[in-house]
Amino acid sequence: MTKRPSDIPSKPTVQVIERMFTLIDVLASREEAISLKDISEKSGLHPSTAHRILNDLATGRFVDRTQPGSYRLGMRLLELGNLVKGRLNVRDAALAPMRELHTLTQQPVSLSVRQGDEIVYIERAFSERSGMQVVRAIGGRAPLHLTSVGKLFLAGDDPQRIRAYVTRTGLQGHTKNSITQLETLERELSRVRQYGQANDNEELELGVRCMAAGVYDDQGKLIAGLSISAPSGRMEDSWLPKLKETARQISETLGHRPGTMA
Repeated sequence: MTKRPSDIPSKPTVQVIERMFTLIDVLASREEAISLKDISEKSGLHPSTAHRILNDLATGRFVDRTQPGSYRLGMRLLELGNLVKGRLNVRDAALAPMRELHTLTQQPVSLSVRQGDEIVYIERAFSERSGMQVVRAIGGRAPLHLTSVGKLFLAGDDPQRIRAYVTRTGLQGHTKNSITQLETLERELSRVRQYGQANDNEELELGVRCMAAGVYDDQGKLIAGLSISAPSGRMEDSWLPKLKETARQISETLGHRPGTMA
């Protein structure tokens, strides 16, 4: 019978594998090499047991012996980590969390990336119950300055690049609420940097508001934006913490850790 996720043991059932994981965690807690004595104390394993497992790990290059009695993580872990990283896909990482967020809000949830002076919608969670008249299709595009996700990307640019964007695009507006002046855009981007999220107040489509939070990779680079769209009268500020938490969850799946920024 296929096991449900709740049936899967929380730790390895083979003792030596559990001990191996413990030793790897101890080595990962320090940047420099660690003596066998310290490893034994931190892991709670007898020195002879730790020594035997570490030697086996060294044979597979999962651990390096820098000098007799000292160990650190090995290059094999880096090689495997790079393989995992290369196979990660932001759409794959985001889809399940997006569906959970949509279930909570009952409003469209979109994942977008930057391409030049526009964002491109690459995934969405949506149902007819949201009551939205306008839902951007996957592959659809929109100007950076008119969208919540686009503002996240612009907020990461330096002033020179922002001014170049303004020159190229002319800050063309779509509605009466659109930002069409550099000074207004600069103030808006300052708020985005301050609060770590962005909003679209009927700037792209009248009657539609959006809020967005960033998705980051293992280098701390902003690679996508997660957004909730809703009719202007239905947008709830109470959704913002869950939006940020969902974006953080996706970022962690991609290897991002708090404090790591490009």
